[in-house]
Amino acid sequence: MSAAGPGRRSLVIVGAGPRGTGVLERLAVNARETAGGLALDVHLVDPYPPGGGRIWRREQSPLLWMNSQAQDVTMFTDDTVRIDGPVRPGPALHEWAGIDGRVFADRRSQGGYLRWVFERAVAELPDGVTVHHHATRALRVGGPRHGRQQVWLEDRPRPLLADAVVLTQGHLDAEPDDEQRRLSAYAERHGLVHLPPDFTADSDLSALAPGQDVLVRGFGLAFVDLMVLLTEGRGGRYEGDRYLPSGREPVLHVGSRRGVPYHAKIGYDWDAAAGERPPLPRFLGPAQIDELLSREGGFTFEADVWPLVDKELGYAHYHRLFTAHPERTTMAWTDFEEKYAAATPLGAELRALVASAVPDPADRLDLAALDHPLDGVRYASYEEFQEGLRGRITAGFDRRHDPAHSPDLAVFLGLLSVYGQLVRLGDIGTWWHGFFSFLASGPPGPRVRQLLALSRAGVVRFLGAGMRVTAEDGVFRATGATVPGHVVQARALVEARLPHPTLARTRDRLLRELYEEGAASTPAGLLAVDPADGRVLYRDGSAHPRRFALGPQTNARGAGAFTRPRTNSPAFRQNDATARAVLAFLRDLSCSATAA
Repeated sequence: MSAAGPGRRSLVIVGAGPRGTGVLERLAVNARETAGGLALDVHLVDPYPPGGGRIWRREQSPLLWMNSQAQDVTMFTDDTVRIDGPVRPGPALHEWAGIDGRVFADRRSQGGYLRWVFERAVAELPDGVTVHHHATRALRVGGPRHGRQQVWLEDRPRPLLADAVVLTQGHLDAEPDDEQRRLSAYAERHGLVHLPPDFTADSDLSALAPGQDVLVRGFGLAFVDLMVLLTEGRGGRYEGDRYLPSGREPVLHVGSRRGVPYHAKIGYDWDAAAGERPPLPRFLGPAQIDELLSREGGFTFEADVWPLVDKELGYAHYHRLFTAHPERTTMAWTDFEEKYAAATPLGAELRALVASAVPDPADRLDLAALDHPLDGVRYASYEEFQEGLRGRITAGFDRRHDPAHSPDLAVFLGLLSVYGQLVRLGDIGTWWHGFFSFLASGPPGPRVRQLLALSRAGVVRFLGAGMRVTAEDGVFRATGATVPGHVVQARALVEARLPHPTLARTRDRLLRELYEEGAASTPAGLLAVDPADGRVLYRDGSAHPRRFALGPQTNARGAGAFTRPRTNSPAFRQNDATARAVLAFLRDLSCSATAA
């Protein structure tokens, strides 16, 4: 049914980065099959170039890398993705760029790939669909629920009129919390430097002087970017495993809750490890998620979800250990699997089974110990700890590159499986995402080697676990539990982590006003959306018929806007469901107008 008579429809997508591009790709593929001659204007609103958006734009340091190998990055569906719309295969990053799949490409290369994906999606839109890019910010969405929406832009006196709006802004800035405001005010009073949570590529690091002691709170990927920009970015270079300073580097004293860097990416693939992959999901799959969602009294992550996660990851680990390294076990896999399946998660029976079947404690999976590697560990001196942590990091690096420890790779696959299942539960708090990132989304191996070189050169100094920062006597002071009594004093403090995207503190005016007008938030402060199609939910229990949202500011955050090939990506499933819901809504509008 054509919309040519009643007039063109209008869709506004706020955010033209990888998530917005992914939605556009799904719109293009589905429109050819379902839209039936729909005449449509698609307005993309983003101050940054379409495709890469802010995070993957070309105008950033070429020293900043992706955190995934090029072969593990795709924007295209394949036959593993369970969607209602058509599967449209396409090249992964390494295939598009013609590079070694094991390379960690720089972010500008990924931006080029995303731009190409965007242009391909535009080219594949059916006749009658036109795309317009507005290189500005969207400030507000208004309009009645059952009428056209008004999207106000920063540089236009009149709003865009939209039959539907999709919000895909991606990672956003946030107003500082009470602690950050207090620290910033203290720094201003005493002439200190305080850099609150931010996207490191956008931070002004010029205030960090050569040779200056700088406290860094956070040991994840934001720290890795900071480390790179303040070392190689200031003229330093590496010769093998030695770092040759330029003399312009500050001294980075880094600590965190765990006190250790994220685990390095695994440096081999399944072909090198050989053997059967664990058949996942096993104990946390669609049936278990359905059961959790159907409970009248609801569920909690700690009591109801985590036991299933632990058992699923344990299954992946032991399946690999028993099938690939049977000499390190004392019973047949079939016997162990039967008893493991019958045992209560986290129970004494399961622990006894593992202890009897796996003699070496080093071969057993202990997720609590992995999450808190320095718990109870104490060093007598600061220098002893530097050497000790370098040894731990080196041992971890070597393990991640040794197929003899391939149960680690099985657990990684288990983590991906679990993440894909937990997406259906919506907002389950921040702890799980941090745990997942710590084990599965750490830095490339070469970055860990650089960290070790910087530590030996004295440019990076380790503070330990349980890092605490105080502001007193005109300076910042940091302590940690790993070296009791040791205090580091500095006139600069950097919070090496991303802003937390809550509706209450977002700097995105559009989202903040949605919240003020009644949009619902999750317990963690994210924008609540219907998991089925991404429609924005309101505190009165209704779903807005014309407003949709996806991405990290919502409980439909998925596992990232792009993903590894052949993993049934939840992000692709979300993009497809939202695109189809939008097209169905617009088609129904056009049919109604024609009938009238």
